Amino acid sequence: MRRLILAATLSLALYSSVGCALPIYSGDPAVRTQELIHTSEDFRNILEEWRRIWFLDQPSHLAPLRVHGGVV
Repeated sequence: MRRLILAATLSLALYSSVGCALPIYSGDPAVRTQELIHTSEDFRNILEEWRRIWFLDQPSHLAPLRVHGGVV
């Protein structure tokens, strides 16, 4: 009984680390290409959205040259 429980636990651990039981993308190469293109476009849009949320797309008002602020 102990071996059965150990085998079941081990197989469950291995099964969960292998990957998804259902594939995310289609098996047809043409459809899979379209799905990958849409996914990569979504990731690109996430980066632009992140820049917009944190106002990183605004012009900088800092001096173009570095200025030493300490006493020389």
